[in-house]
Amino acid sequence: MGFDNGSLSFRMYYPTDKIPGDVVSRFAAEAAPALDMLGPGGISGWVTGVHLLDREITPQKARIGGYLWLTLMKAERRIPPALLRAECMLAELALQHEDGGKIDRRVRSEIKREVTDRLLPAMPPQLSGISFVLDAAGEWLYATAISEKSSATLAENFRKVTGVGILEATPATMALKRKHKNVRDMDPSSFSPEVPDAEAEPSLGQDFLTWLWFVMETRGATINVPGRGEFGFMIEGPLLFVAEGSGAHQAVLNKGSPLVSVEAKTALIAGKKLCGARLLMARENDKWSVYLDAETFGFRSLKFPKIPPARLEGRFLERMSLLETFRDVFLALFDAFVEERFSAELWHDTCRDMKKWAVGRQAKR
Repeated sequence: MGFDNGSLSFRMYYPTDKIPGDVVSRFAAEAAPALDMLGPGGISGWVTGVHLLDREITPQKARIGGYLWLTLMKAERRIPPALLRAECMLAELALQHEDGGKIDRRVRSEIKREVTDRLLPAMPPQLSGISFVLDAAGEWLYATAISEKSSATLAENFRKVTGVGILEATPATMALKRKHKNVRDMDPSSFSPEVPDAEAEPSLGQDFLTWLWFVMETRGATINVPGRGEFGFMIEGPLLFVAEGSGAHQAVLNKGSPLVSVEAKTALIAGKKLCGARLLMARENDKWSVYLDAETFGFRSLKFPKIPPARLEGRFLERMSLLETFRDVFLALFDAFVEERFSAELWHDTCRDMKKWAVGRQAKR
């Protein structure tokens, strides 16, 4: 699953400088080695976005409709854990039968090393990849690097090839770049009448997702995005609540109707905020659905509106257009929040209303 088919899990990045004009030839120079070069330590390198064995990086293959689409491929041999344990046990039992003695830790380590050396060359290559798409203007980079480790790996290898860094589009970096608002200037805010502001977690992402839920239920769940039209939006479960301090730090609600559950109301009144939830956006018959990690702005399992069957290039371009529409609507929601969050007068009134909302909203068992 990736940029050309299925659901998409991704994060957004800002390139920190202009992308060099010879970028394709630079990636081609760092193309992945052939699989017959695979040794015990594994191999890695760049391939096209089409598949993990396409090592021929050319402008025609790497660029589609102005987008640069490539993948950092990694190949390694791994022994399935169950097979490794079984083979080690066979060797240990055979040694016990011969010597009749107890096998100590040192001998077990030697057996495991010998079994690994024997089995590993016969294991088939295991392939994995981190794909990215850079837009034609070089302003946005989208990558399947969801974890912090994969994100760091992509950033390191992208800089190595291009000389340009990439900055994760987190709530903090987006607020700074788009609205020149610094999270260090943000005072903590509680959305519960039972929790003082000073005890609340000062998290811009959590505040945003909880605010979005509040707006959906109290102000109307629509937004007009210039150039894109009017969209409806909705928060759905599963819901992940978090809070600092004593007691339960996390609560996950994922069955029944979590939005209107007693547990959701209890979590809000206890001072917890939304850290993860499914976000739906819709325009006429088109619908986008994604699970949002509010801390990192990692988007998991984005489902696109249905598109007509098409060949690879047409399908990719249609999905990129839909991805950019999703991005623009999400950014419009976030921009509206940031303007409100960093306005002392507006935010004071919002927090007051959110506390009333948390206490007064209906809940069902």
